[in-house]
Amino acid sequence: MSICMPNVVVIIDKMEECAVYRFHIISTFWMSDYMDTEKSNLKKGTTTVGLTCKDGVVIATEHRATMGTLIAHKKTQKLFKIDENIGLTVAGLVGDAQVLARYLRAEAELYRMKHKSPMPLVAASTLLANILNGRKFYPYWVQLIVAGVDIDGNHVYSLDAAGGSIPDDYVTTGSGSPYVYGVLEDHFKMGISLDEGADLAIRGLHAAIKRDSASGNGISVAMISSKGFKELSDEEVEKRITKMKLK
Repeated sequence: MSICMPNVVVIIDKMEECAVYRFHIISTFWMSDYMDTEKSNLKKGTTTVGLTCKDGVVIATEHRATMGTLIAHKKTQKLFKIDENIGLTVAGLVGDAQVLARYLRAEAELYRMKHKSPMPLVAASTLLANILNGRKFYPYWVQLIVAGVDIDGNHVYSLDAAGGSIPDDYVTTGSGSPYVYGVLEDHFKMGISLDEGADLAIRGLHAAIKRDSASGNGISVAMISSKGFKELSDEEVEKRITKMKLK
C-alpha cells in the first residue's frame, strides 16, 4: 500500500479553491500527469489474494506499506473483517482503503439489522462498485477484493478504482500480483479445501515477498465459511510456512 505524499495534498487543496479551476485541472493535468504519477505510486506496494474453495473462501495479504522507496509501516492492516460471512482486502492508498472498509462494514451491519440475515456477496460488491464509480473522476486510489460466502455459494470479487466488479475463482492484486499469479496458475484446482487454500495463499504471498520489494513483513490469512470468519494467528501462519519448507 502507498502513503499519500505531501505534494498531492497541495494539489487537492488548490482544486478546492475554484470550481472552474478544479475542472480545468481535472480535464488536463490531473487526468493525465497526476493520474500517471499516482498509478506509478500505487504499483509500489502491496500483495493481496483471494480464492474460492470447496467449503468457503480464503483471503490473505502481507503487511508492508511504502512511501515511494521508503518502507513507511511494517504492520499495516490490509485484511478487514466486514461481517461473519464477508472479508475485504485492500491495495492502494491507505486512507482511501480504510474509509471504504468502514463504509462497507457499516452497511453490512445495517443490512443484518434490517433483514435479519447477512448481506449477500453480490450486494456487498455492487455497493462498493457504485461508490467507486461515483468517484471515477476524483477516485479512491484502491484495488479491492471482496470475498465470502452466502446462500448462493462461495464468491471472490475483484473491484477496481473505476467501479468494475468482476467475480472470479481466484484473484490477486498489487505490485506482487504477477508472482502470486504464477503460483496460482500452477497449483490452483477447483474444489480444494480451506486448509489447502490457506496453504496456497501463503505460498503465493511468500513468492511475492521474495521478489517484490514493496511487499513483506508478515502475512495475514483469513478463512471464511458457513461457520464464520476465522483469521489465522501469526504462529499458525509460521507453522504452515515451515511445514511447506518455504524458508
